Amino acid sequence: MAVVQTEKPAWKTDELVMFEDEVAKFFKRELAPHVEKWRAQGCVDRWAWNKAGEAGLLCMSIPEEYGGAGGNFAHEQIFIEQQEWAGIEGFGAGLHNCIVAPYILHYGTEEQKQRWLPKMASGELVGAIAMTEPGTGSDLQGVKTTAIKKGNQYVVNGSKTFITNGQTANIIIVVAKTDPSEGAKGVSLMVVETDEVDGFRRGRNLKKLGNKAQDTSELFFDDVKIPASNLLGTEEGQGFFQLMQQLPQERHQIAVHAIATIEHALQLTVDYVKERTAFGRPIMSFQNTQFKLAECKARATMARVFVDYCTGQLIEGKLDAVTASMSKMLLTDLEGEVVDECLQLFGGYGYMDEYPISRMFADARVHRIYGGTNEIMKLLISRSL
Repeated sequence: MAVVQTEKPAWKTDELVMFEDEVAKFFKRELAPHVEKWRAQGCVDRWAWNKAGEAGLLCMSIPEEYGGAGGNFAHEQIFIEQQEWAGIEGFGAGLHNCIVAPYILHYGTEEQKQRWLPKMASGELVGAIAMTEPGTGSDLQGVKTTAIKKGNQYVVNGSKTFITNGQTANIIIVVAKTDPSEGAKGVSLMVVETDEVDGFRRGRNLKKLGNKAQDTSELFFDDVKIPASNLLGTEEGQGFFQLMQQLPQERHQIAVHAIATIEHALQLTVDYVKERTAFGRPIMSFQNTQFKLAECKARATMARVFVDYCTGQLIEGKLDAVTASMSKMLLTDLEGEVVDECLQLFGGYGYMDEYPISRMFADARVHRIYGGTNEIMKLLISRSL
């Protein structure tokens, strides 16, 4: 029985419960045996994407006419949660499914959707989104990368960093200035198909504190020529609006990662302290252990209810930017606190890399940074006061 138990949310149908079981089996059978290899090489093998595509686990919330499964965010949430429970570190399908594909679905032309989405659903194309630059993080109006139209082409110049799926992706949405004289109004989203262009270069696969199996890269665009039809949508200057419209889902899916980590960490810790002894008795028998875990369970239960509420709102198209910011901020802050408490109860073993709690501690830290730092979340929330 799971440590954190809440009433099943209305959106979690019996069909989704069965789907959850199938996803768990897929991760355990197909991907889990390879995690150590992927951690060592700093990248998930390309075949894993094809396997996920064959199993129908890519672009699950994309309509069937574009090659997807015709589901909704509930399917994506189950995928994210089961990936965490299975310990499948580094597989960047969450970004591919929940961020990159929806940009194309919501803002792409019919031709663009027919051209790219089926290949993303099959795993033939792996997606990334290139926002952050060496000198620009959360302030996307300040990007320096340019995409200047020349005839029937755009010429892309600039560099990006910290790009998830950077070594693997072959379809990249690039945040660029089509009008460098403008601020937000000059930003457009350009789709670069890396196998089709010259001048595109991948830099280092960056070494990180956690997420060792995740390829996170520098990307360079040196006079990369792309067709004018690779502007996402039909007109320039819409990029900042497009980014802002999709942020609620992007930020909430980080919160989903966080609640899955919280619950998994608690389960591992409860199991451990019941078995591990100190001074002749189980660690669980000490009042300090009981109180610490009681606090964690209470807060985790409250957080789970909020996450599932936000998911219901998202499915109905009602999740606003402020609530999504709360979800991301509160859940990732709690994640850091709970995983830290859990690691402490493991003692010295918790600091050892072979213990999942150690990896969780390192992997969780970035959740307070990407998708907009938690400080930015507080700023956005404060504007609603």
